Amino acid sequence: MRRWLPILLTTLGITAQAQAPREPPPPLLPAAQQADAIHVYKAQRRMDLLRGDQVIATYRIVLGGAPIGHKREQGDQRTPEGDYRITYRNARSRFHLSLRISYPNDTDRRQALARGVDPGGDIMIHGATPPGSRVDWTEGCIAVTNDEMDAIWQRVPVGTPIRIAP
Repeated sequence: MRRWLPILLTTLGITAQAQAPREPPPPLLPAAQQADAIHVYKAQRRMDLLRGDQVIATYRIVLGGAPIGHKREQGDQRTPEGDYRITYRNARSRFHLSLRISYPNDTDRRQALARGVDPGGDIMIHGATPPGSRVDWTEGCIAVTNDEMDAIWQRVPVGTPIRIAP
């Protein structure tokens, strides 16, 4: 982790350390109320949850410290762009709750290998952003407030496709 990140997180009032035991996360909603796709618009700092062609929820997001462009390697602070899936739900995340995104995919790995770099990983949608924050502070993840993450958690099962646009 970059040396300046803990200082920035503390300044923003974000606690990334292990927390005391907390209540269990909210359960998934019934399938008819779950999202069947996620669309992220990096330039607009917006994430939409969709069911069919309908947007069922929209969230303001913050990204990595260098958000422009596709993630190319570990430590570049970029959020990937492209088509991925949610592969894991972490109820014990350091950042409230988190949903793992399937970055890197095979194409990402091949491109990183060709450049001789590590593509990185552990890209998540997670909580811990203070309400009203507009500061990009993650290492490449997509962050929302804890209350928003609770709502997202209830609507997004493992396997949900996510499209991340520039």
